[in-house]
Amino acid sequence: MTDLPVNDALEESAELSQVRAEATALRAELDETNQGVLALYAELDTQAEELRQASDLKSRFLSYMSHEFRTPLGSILSIASLLTDELDGPLSPEQHKQVAFVSTAARELSDMVDDLLDLAKIEAGRISISPAWFDMFDLFSALRGMFRPIVDTTAVDLILEEPVGLPKLYTDDKKLAQILRNFISNSLKFTQRGEVRVSARLENEREVRFAVSDTGIGIPAELHAALFEDFVQVDSPLQKRLRGTGLGLSLCKRFAELLGGRVGLESEPGVGSTFYVVIPIAFAQEHVDES
Repeated sequence: MTDLPVNDALEESAELSQVRAEATALRAELDETNQGVLALYAELDTQAEELRQASDLKSRFLSYMSHEFRTPLGSILSIASLLTDELDGPLSPEQHKQVAFVSTAARELSDMVDDLLDLAKIEAGRISISPAWFDMFDLFSALRGMFRPIVDTTAVDLILEEPVGLPKLYTDDKKLAQILRNFISNSLKFTQRGEVRVSARLENEREVRFAVSDTGIGIPAELHAALFEDFVQVDSPLQKRLRGTGLGLSLCKRFAELLGGRVGLESEPGVGSTFYVVIPIAFAQEHVDES
């Protein structure tokens, strides 16, 4: 009878020792796990810093190269303009044709440089938004005047519907105009006959929707999601004849987001496409802060 308490004590001591051993093993495992987590955090921090530096270098490179290209391109365009105006003597019809090719190529390259510079500014966070009240009639009038020389030489009609009954907007009209210019330019490039139509309407009580519709080649549904990404272009015989960076629509998406809006596409191959941007009637400053 006197051995029972001793046996119980021994059993309790053994169980206690086992629990302590398990606790010690658990603490060791937790310490090892914590060290692994800390090492992982350190590695992630290192990778994040490397990615930040790589992104910064890319932005600086794009910005530097874009600025460096501007000077020679400006010289080429100026010389081509002098030749076209025949200030140094008359040109033959063939020479006029060749100078026109030079001017067109220089303008295309200049547009590409502008796109790369805008991309560099956006990625570096150096794009500023300057909202102000303006009338959409003025915006459409400016777009009409800008594209008139281009449309006059093509078989495509550019129709800008009058924005009747729409309120004034409080946003960055230059960024909005750049979005619409890109949409219109794209539609004109890929529409060989028919029309390109620009319209505006209220999306709801807080937003307005601008749309550019064309009767062009159209875009397959499987490409819609990727078309607003960097350097994505439609693979078509017409695209192979038209040079570009594939940044125009990507920049439209980024500018729209900076304005607190969004872009979208509706298209059917062989029928045409509608590119649209929806932005707030009144720009909110937090869109800049959040970006």
